[in-house]
Amino acid sequence: MKILVRAVQMRFIIGIWILLGLVSCASTPQSSRLLEQDSASAFIQPVNLTGVPFFPQQKYHCGPAALATVLQANQVDITPDSLVPLVYLPERQGSMQIEMLAASRSFDRIAYPLPPLLESIFKEVHQGRPVLVMQNLGLSWYPRWHYAVVVGYDLASSELLLHSGTRENYRVSLKLFERTWQRADHWAMVVLKPGELPADNDQLRYFSAVSALENARQDIDLEPAYQAGLQQWPDSSLLAMGMGMGNYFYRQGQKLDAAEQFTAVLEEDPLYAPAHNNLAQILLELGDKPGALYHAQTAVTLGGELLPAFRNTLDAILAN
Repeated sequence: MKILVRAVQMRFIIGIWILLGLVSCASTPQSSRLLEQDSASAFIQPVNLTGVPFFPQQKYHCGPAALATVLQANQVDITPDSLVPLVYLPERQGSMQIEMLAASRSFDRIAYPLPPLLESIFKEVHQGRPVLVMQNLGLSWYPRWHYAVVVGYDLASSELLLHSGTRENYRVSLKLFERTWQRADHWAMVVLKPGELPADNDQLRYFSAVSALENARQDIDLEPAYQAGLQQWPDSSLLAMGMGMGNYFYRQGQKLDAAEQFTAVLEEDPLYAPAHNNLAQILLELGDKPGALYHAQTAVTLGGELLPAFRNTLDAILAN
C-alpha cells in the first residue's frame, strides 16, 4: 500500500511540474502586446524582405549562415564558408554571440545589439533591415542553440518570417518564436554601415556600438557614424557623441579638430570634467601650456570617478 501511495504521489508531483512548465512556456507577454490593435498599428501591413540572400546551413553552421545573410544584405561580399574560421567554435559545435559581433566589425560594420524587445525587431524589419536572432529550440535546462534571420512579419496571421536552417521564408508563430527567443535571453543584432542609424532611439546603445567598432578597427573612417549620431541627437547626446568624435579625431592625429570638438562639448556642459581633461592633454601637445593648465586644474577641481587620471594629466603638464 505504501508503495502504491508513493507512486500516486510521485505521479502527482510530476504532473504539477509538467503543468508549471506548460504555464511558463505559455507566457508570451511581448507577443500579446504586439497583437493588441493599438500596439500593432505601426506594423499592421505585412512585410517580407524579398531581397535578403539565403544560405542553407550545414550541420552546426547556422551562425556563419545567418551572419553571412545579414552582412550580404548590408553589401558585404561574403559567404558562410569564409566566416566559419571567424565564428565557428568546433569544441562547442556552434558560434557564440561575441564572435558574431567581432566578425561583423572585421568587415567595417557596426554590430548593433538590439534591445530585448520584439518591437525592436519589428522596427528594423519595417525599415528594410534583416535581424539576426538567437534562439533556444530546446529547453532551458537542455538547450539547442540556433541562429536565424528575421526577414518579415505578418501580424494578421501572428507570424514571423525567418531564414532558418534549410528553410527560406519559414513562417513561425509569433508566440512560439518569443518562447524560443526568450530562452536565448532575447539576443538579436543588426549590422550597420558607418553613417546608418538603427531604428530605435537609444543614443547610448548606438554610441557603445560605434565605440566598439572604433576600438576594433582604428584605421576606419568613423566620422560618418558620429556625424549621423549628432544629427539624430543634436541636443540630448551632444555630450556623448562629442566626446566620441573628439577622441576619434585625436586618434586620427587631427588634434585641432579634436580640440574644437571638446570645446563644443564644454560649451554644452561646462562642468563635464572628462572633456576638460582631454582638452588639457590636446592643448599641451599643441603647445598651449596655459590653456592646458587651466583645463587640467578645472578637471581636478570638478573631480569624480576619474580624479586619479585627471591628477596624472595635471602632473604631466606641471612637469613639462
